[in-house]
Amino acid sequence: MPRTVPDELTEPVARTLKGAIDTGDGGTDEQRAVLRAITVGFLGRRDLDVDALEPLEPDAAAELVTDPAPRRRVREMMVLLENTRHPITDEQVARVEAYVTAMGESGPGLVLSRQVVEQGATHALADYQRFSDAIYVDIAEPSLVPGGGLDKDHPDPELAARLKGMRDLPDGTLGRAYVAFYERNNLTFPGDDPNSPAIFVAHDMTHVIAGYEPTGPGELALGAFQISMSDTDAHWIAFIGSIAIHEGGWYNAPGFVGKTATLARPGALDTFAEAFERGQQCTGDFTAIDHLGMADRPLADVRAEFNVVPVVHDR
Repeated sequence: MPRTVPDELTEPVARTLKGAIDTGDGGTDEQRAVLRAITVGFLGRRDLDVDALEPLEPDAAAELVTDPAPRRRVREMMVLLENTRHPITDEQVARVEAYVTAMGESGPGLVLSRQVVEQGATHALADYQRFSDAIYVDIAEPSLVPGGGLDKDHPDPELAARLKGMRDLPDGTLGRAYVAFYERNNLTFPGDDPNSPAIFVAHDMTHVIAGYEPTGPGELALGAFQISMSDTDAHWIAFIGSIAIHEGGWYNAPGFVGKTATLARPGALDTFAEAFERGQQCTGDFTAIDHLGMADRPLADVRAEFNVVPVVHDR
């Protein structure tokens, strides 16, 4: 899909993001490394030396980045970057706030990051659930919506049986690859347990087509891939969830403890930067297509239809 940050704004955006992480220390090591990944993968500027860039202050950034779409992207990348400071500090939140105020930006990521600092992770998690509930149908498997297959609270044995039945499809098909994804990762099929609701059908089909495993680096890469593939609220809110679970560490639910600094793991940022690039090369958004209706198609053909190029950096 076309980049939402035009070539002439890529350097000002990189300089803006560098300013946003500088709370007097120039940003943490991880923040600077993530900024390099954004600059290379998302902005397409391998030629820029991030360490040598002069940061833009908020008012200067607002004067140079005036179009709504690039401003939205700046805000989103600032939310990502502030969540790579561990822990998020009042100074970091205030720094980002100065930029978004100058640009007149707002959004769920800002709300959640501020709640983490001001009220704690529990409040942020509650608000995230509200935001994610609002996009529930947008990210669901289309054929399951009319029939009520989105029940979050009860098992659905018929759905589970239908999904497991794709085990009988020929090797190389999308449906067989989906079953293999579940089997090698020891995942519970949607419908077998309320903790694995039908919403995961579309999400995991997207994993299969994009080529990312359900690891911390893989989930973050999928989020980067999706927002590059299509600039939608649904993709951004889903990406916030991955950031909260695997990077910011504030998504803590019963039986689960959020992780921090996943992007600091060896090789993770190569995968992350490449995910931005791969998403931008796609010719369409395949997250909300009828995956179950095309389960018997060769996976290679589905990838070719949307120009999903192979993964090189696999973490």
